[in-house]
Amino acid sequence: MNEIYFEYVVQGAYVKVSAIEPETKTEAVVVLPKGLNEEQMKFQALQKLSYILKKKAEETPQKG
Repeated sequence: MNEIYFEYVVQGAYVKVSAIEPETKTEAVVVLPKGLNEEQMKFQALQKLSYILKKKAEETPQKG
């Protein structure tokens, strides 16, 4: 994970935060309260993205 893109969409009292890893084209989306700061939002989205990437790696058969 060298580069991660973040997208923020405000929807009323909430913010939809997308974390996108362009190399694998994997996206994680979290919906969080608007009161959190940007670092907290990034942290939550990145945690979910890391979880998804880990699960994908476990499901992919190993070559060899």
